[in-house]
Amino acid sequence: MGEDGLSVRVEEGAAAELLAAARAGDDEAFGRLVGPLRDELHAHCYRMLGSVHDAEDAVQETLVRAWRHLERFEDRGSVRPWLYKIATNRCLTLIERRGRRELPTDLSPEGAPLAEAVWLEPYPDHRLSWTAELSPEARVVVLESVELAFVASLQHLSALQRAVLLLRDVLGFAAREVADLLETSVAAVNSALQRARKVLDGLLPEASQQATLDAMGEATRREVARRYMAAWEAGDVEAIVAMLTEDAKYSMPPLTAWYEGHDGIRAFLADAMLSRRWRFLPARANGQLAFGTYLWDKDRAVYVPAGLDLLILRGTRVAEVVSFLEAEFPAFGLPAELAD
Repeated sequence: MGEDGLSVRVEEGAAAELLAAARAGDDEAFGRLVGPLRDELHAHCYRMLGSVHDAEDAVQETLVRAWRHLERFEDRGSVRPWLYKIATNRCLTLIERRGRRELPTDLSPEGAPLAEAVWLEPYPDHRLSWTAELSPEARVVVLESVELAFVASLQHLSALQRAVLLLRDVLGFAAREVADLLETSVAAVNSALQRARKVLDGLLPEASQQATLDAMGEATRREVARRYMAAWEAGDVEAIVAMLTEDAKYSMPPLTAWYEGHDGIRAFLADAMLSRRWRFLPARANGQLAFGTYLWDKDRAVYVPAGLDLLILRGTRVAEVVSFLEAEFPAFGLPAELAD
């Protein structure tokens, strides 16, 4: 996906005028120049870092640095590659300082100690509204690149491999461009890309969630969502288990415990569902099926947020549920509480 897919949404003539004004000290012109790129930069930083909050910090610092050092920009057309260079290098620094983010099901003996694990965060779909301006093919690439399984798999790559793979395979920069952005050689870029692709081939499911949802169609997708919500609200454990694949997984970051298979998940659900009252609201996160889950609080006489459940599907069955217990509901368009 190159300039045709993620196009700079400022005409060349207007961009040149804005750049000249910005270099003369016009901060409003600078904001108009870089503003159309802010959301796609945020998505890039999220893929790199696995955190919405870290991505916001990285983008903010990118724009501050770009404003302060605008005289260093060599005007070869679009300001976009230069901004990606600053953003990517800021992300590389943050990865070095903070390490990789995890899901409970990805923890391994050689990974971070459980007490030190830093968790992957979900991504609100409303932050992808800019993709409406893209071609259908480019939009699919962007949505697939923020799927939870893909972002989780990226965490298994080195920082350089992660950057190269995203710049080459998602953003569509040429190998020479990536080498310039990362200040390395074309040979190093190609080597890192080859290794990154090999790692991801062993981690990712065959079909992306975007392809799964598209194949299902809107009516089928709504029916799966309706059945899942209805079963939880009715406390119907067996109905939920019937919707799972045989090897399904269920995790709840920041809790490290997770469950696998029908028997393991059934036992967990029996405890979680039968002794409590639940309400579910549909949501969208990482381009996937998700729900805001609410638990009855008898003292306040309202339903309060319990977690954002993100479903990974295999066909019409649920292959994995990741319930983000500390998700900020307003960021996903969900109310802070529900009346009875």
